[in-house]
Amino acid sequence: MSGPPKASGESIASKSQLVDDLAAGCKPRDAWRIGTEHEKFAFAQKDLRPLPYDGACSIRALLEGLTRFGWRAVEEDGKPIALAKGGASITLEPGGQFELSGDALENLHQTCREVNEHLAQVKEVAGEIGAGFIGIGFNPKWSRDDTPWMPKGRYGIMRAYMPKKGKLGLDMMLRTCTIQVNLDFSSEADMVRKFRVGLALQPIATALFANSPFTEGKPNGFLSYRSHVWTDTDPDRCGILPFVFEDGFGFERYVDYMLDVPMYFAYRDGRYIDAAGQSFRDFMAGRLPALPGAVATMGDWSDHLTTVFPEVRLKRYLEMRGADGGPWRRICALPALWTGLLYDPGALDAAWDLCKDFTLEEHEVLRREVPRQALRTPFRGRPLLALAREVVALARAGLNARGVLDATGTNEAYHLETLEDILRRETSPAEFKLDLYHGRWNGSVDPLYSEYAY
Repeated sequence: MSGPPKASGESIASKSQLVDDLAAGCKPRDAWRIGTEHEKFAFAQKDLRPLPYDGACSIRALLEGLTRFGWRAVEEDGKPIALAKGGASITLEPGGQFELSGDALENLHQTCREVNEHLAQVKEVAGEIGAGFIGIGFNPKWSRDDTPWMPKGRYGIMRAYMPKKGKLGLDMMLRTCTIQVNLDFSSEADMVRKFRVGLALQPIATALFANSPFTEGKPNGFLSYRSHVWTDTDPDRCGILPFVFEDGFGFERYVDYMLDVPMYFAYRDGRYIDAAGQSFRDFMAGRLPALPGAVATMGDWSDHLTTVFPEVRLKRYLEMRGADGGPWRRICALPALWTGLLYDPGALDAAWDLCKDFTLEEHEVLRREVPRQALRTPFRGRPLLALAREVVALARAGLNARGVLDATGTNEAYHLETLEDILRRETSPAEFKLDLYHGRWNGSVDPLYSEYAY
């Protein structure tokens, strides 16, 4: 979100309003867009520590410095907590992770130009204040206690609630970074097909982008520790959503799921109201204990939709959420993967053929094992690497079929080359870093902050 929410819109009188709200996301094919989001860790060059909110070398200084490029500050309690420009925003995760939520763009060439422009801007400002940025899935060096909290009201509520639901929720908030792509659908049936393919093949993205093997300076036994963190964050709002694969799944079934997810907060009169664990159904009926007599609005519903964290999330578009943060080129590779798979009818059909007979047990095994083994995960008698090769080949075919060229005549499929390099090496990014840690880095993660800085 670009700033504090508002309890806006009409009051919710029935569940059908919520179903219609999701269905309003249906768009004709020529209106489909690509929205890319990526998070990165900001650190002080002098000691590699995460940046505090205030100070000469700080998150606030970064936000204020970026306003020279036309970004408008968004404040909460008089403090800048986000930036906005056009359809894009720069926002903060709880531990100061710096996120670009990109505009909805027509093609991957535009997406990569947007990423390049953003990273050039943040590098310029960061260089002036003595800061740097790295793209990786989990903070490789610093503990929870070493990580400052950002001054956003919703994070205070979540900070108190998370430990009641899982052991790693605070790690999720403070120490993880991801790359995400948001994609459109044309109809309920199209949404269902894309949701199912996205969930079933999300472990492929997790394996290809696995990039979080270190915790507090040491190997943690995982290749995507970020992905593992979600398995012990909050069972009410995380996971693979088995009902998505059941007959009859559609907008209404997702609304039922969301209505059963406990709330975090409501927002009224410029402040967050702690409603953690309370029922949105009660809110609709005017019986929310935190706000007696207040009736939920469509603005409250929009906020509530942001408080679940499955591997694929539905709003008025679908969010692909399974990838670790990574370096410059991989930010463009994730939208290339999913655009190729989901935006070409032939590729989408072929992708569904690959995964339509996955059992619930297989989904669960992949969700559990891929964070540990990435491309080496055994699946149906062979390493997951083999399936990943098929999936990336389908994505390339889908992008070739789109036939969108840049000014030099280059096809969008160019942005898959970094993933194809990983497949040729048969080594995830995390394994490559572990080899460096045990070799040239001499058991230190500090070289990460120079060799893998943006």
